[in-house]
Amino acid sequence: MSYSLPTVLAAALLLVGCASTPAQPAADLRAALGQPGFTLIGEVHDNAAVHALRAQALEQALAAGWRPALAFEQFDRERQADIDAARREAPQDVDALIARAKPAGKGWHWDFYRPLLVLALRYDLPIVAANLSRADASKVVKQGYAAALSAEQIARYRLDVGVPDALQVGQMRAIAIGHCNQLPDSLLPGMARAQIARDVVMADAIAPYRARGVVLIAGNGHVRRDLGVPHWLPEARALGLLESPEPQAYDQSWVLPRQDRPDPCAGLAAGKG
Repeated sequence: MSYSLPTVLAAALLLVGCASTPAQPAADLRAALGQPGFTLIGEVHDNAAVHALRAQALEQALAAGWRPALAFEQFDRERQADIDAARREAPQDVDALIARAKPAGKGWHWDFYRPLLVLALRYDLPIVAANLSRADASKVVKQGYAAALSAEQIARYRLDVGVPDALQVGQMRAIAIGHCNQLPDSLLPGMARAQIARDVVMADAIAPYRARGVVLIAGNGHVRRDLGVPHWLPEARALGLLESPEPQAYDQSWVLPRQDRPDPCAGLAAGKG
């Protein structure tokens, strides 16, 4: 089944609530788009206002003639062949593409990403599967980078000589906070290693599209200048779409209304095992 962009974007806007996407943030984000090279646009995964704003700004940039590739954290790297096959067999069928290429066992809200995929199909943009799978990330946690990355990748990104202490410590801190400070300290180094591997894989996935231009769609943590993909691709432009201010972590950032959600840390026992 295919979708018109106005229909899908209207649905995204309804997910925000009764308010529409603010005009000025959309104009400001649109002004940051349209360039060659690497543009990284972050998200709070479950925030409808973030998704609607980004879709609106991208739609305007594409209507003005920009033709970047679109790379997605939401598609694991081994699903690239499935994406390409779905496009050959049903060139405008967004649902067929999602059904064929989405990872198993992940809770992505595909209604948020459907407007971006509609744009990619409408304008015949490359769709890039950019993420390390959960299974491969688990291997990295337990066995190290070589369990999921090639020897060439490890050498090119100098993972064989270790990552900077600030990057390792920063990732460990972010993971601890993201898990309500309930993880045993012994788990943090391996989990940080997996997060670093994800960023390396995303950097590697978008690198071939530098001349054309590419937009990476990923969580704000992957977009951060100090911890994420820009560490591996310093020329990338990092655009954060946030719920609270963190301007130092991005080249530009926008703060949107916080999504209503239960407190993920409520009811957890204090202390770590």
